[in-house]
Amino acid sequence: MSRPSFSRLPRHVGVIPDGNRRWAQRNGLPKEAGYAQGLKPGLELYEICRELGIEELTFYGFTQDNTKRPAAQCEAFRRSCVEAVKMLAARDAELLVIGDSSSPLFPPELKPYTKRVVLGRGGIRVNFLVNYGWQWDLGWALLGPGRGRGKKSLLQRIASADISRVDLIVRWGGRRRLSGFLPLQSVYSDFYVVDELWPDFRPEQFYAALEWYQGQDVTLGG
Repeated sequence: MSRPSFSRLPRHVGVIPDGNRRWAQRNGLPKEAGYAQGLKPGLELYEICRELGIEELTFYGFTQDNTKRPAAQCEAFRRSCVEAVKMLAARDAELLVIGDSSSPLFPPELKPYTKRVVLGRGGIRVNFLVNYGWQWDLGWALLGPGRGRGKKSLLQRIASADISRVDLIVRWGGRRRLSGFLPLQSVYSDFYVVDELWPDFRPEQFYAALEWYQGQDVTLGG
């Protein structure tokens, strides 16, 4: 399929890659086997965004709530997040991993990326939310090292302050919910749902989201 052109692109795209466990079950596999199937789609979507000139891309890796799942699933999604970063490290990006890195549930291999790292020639800003929780993120403004420093806004004091406002969120897997995805940066986001499961990613699904975005009236409440 040839790549379509767009008159207006979102500057920052958020991705909720849902449906890995359902995909595994539909294919006769244990639930934890589905997470590794999301690696190739993530890399393909990164390449599309980079080539289109989208400036920032945020992937929902796993949340603090996800860690309540069975141990085999927790290990599988932690391992998949590490593999995703390893794959990206051989490419061009400015990478940031955001989540509670003080927890033993945070992959130690990802700690070097908890401050933004330029990979290759840099360019597109890529953020991974790993062991992320919205309460942890917002609570940083009250309990973290940035508290009381006279910064002007709450957005500048939260843990994810280096992640910009999200223009378009695309969720795979058919669910119609944000699931705690960057609550402050998402307050004015347009939200598009792909019914297909994330491991069944096809570029046309993302192009359809971008085409839909062309017709949205971006007023930011004004």
